[in-house]
Amino acid sequence: MRVSSNGIVAPTTGSELAVETVRLVPRQSLEIGVIGDDSLLFVFAGHGMVSAAGGHAVHAGAAVLVLADETARLTAGEDGLTAVRASIGPSVDRHAPLGPRETLVATERVEAGSATGKRSFQVLFGPHNGSTRATLFVGHVPPGAAPWHFHLYDEIVWIWRGEGRFHTHAGSEPLAVGSAFRISPREVHIVENTSTTEELVVVGLFTPAGSPSAAYLAVDEGVEYAIEGAR
Repeated sequence: MRVSSNGIVAPTTGSELAVETVRLVPRQSLEIGVIGDDSLLFVFAGHGMVSAAGGHAVHAGAAVLVLADETARLTAGEDGLTAVRASIGPSVDRHAPLGPRETLVATERVEAGSATGKRSFQVLFGPHNGSTRATLFVGHVPPGAAPWHFHLYDEIVWIWRGEGRFHTHAGSEPLAVGSAFRISPREVHIVENTSTTEELVVVGLFTPAGSPSAAYLAVDEGVEYAIEGAR
C-alpha cells in the first residue's frame, strides 16, 4: 500500500521529506522545530497560537515556516487544533532565495496559479518567501483526472478535502481526507478527483523547491496504463 490512511509518511532512503498529522487537545502545546531540519506546518482544523517571530494566531488554512535550528511552540485554542507537520532534511539541493523571509502565510491571502489540466495551486512557502529547501502548496483538483504525467521533484501529498484515487503503474488506491502518499521523482501518476461535483483539495510538499506547475506529460505511458474503474 502506498497511501497512508493516518496521514504519516515516514522518511525513506534517498528522500529528505517526511510528514505527520498532529492533533492537539484544547490548550495543548507542541514544539515545532527540529535541529538540522526545516519545518513546515499547515493547520487544517481548529485554531491556536504559534510563538515564532513574536507570536501569531493560526487557523485552518494557515502555514508556518520554522527554519533549521529555530524553535517555535504551537498552542491549541479552546477547540483544539489539527495540523500537518513536515520536516525537510539538510541534504536537499537548495533554491536561491528570491524574496524576504515570512513566518506565517494564510491561504485566503494567496492567489492561485494554474497547473496540469484545469487544476490550480496556491504556493504558501517557497524560495519567494524564505523556504529554499522545499515548496509547500495547496492544490485544487476539479472533478476528473489529468493526463498521465510526472515531476522531477520528490513530493508528499496530503488530502485536505474531498476524495479521489491515486493511480500509478502498480495500481490504484483510494484517497480520503487525512490520507497521504509519496510521489518519487519521475514517477508517472495521476491524482484523480472521483467526485462529480466537489473539488479535491490537497496539501503538497516537494523538494527541490520550485513551481508545482513543473509537470511533464507521459503520452506513451498513458497508452500503456489503464485506470482501474475508469468511467
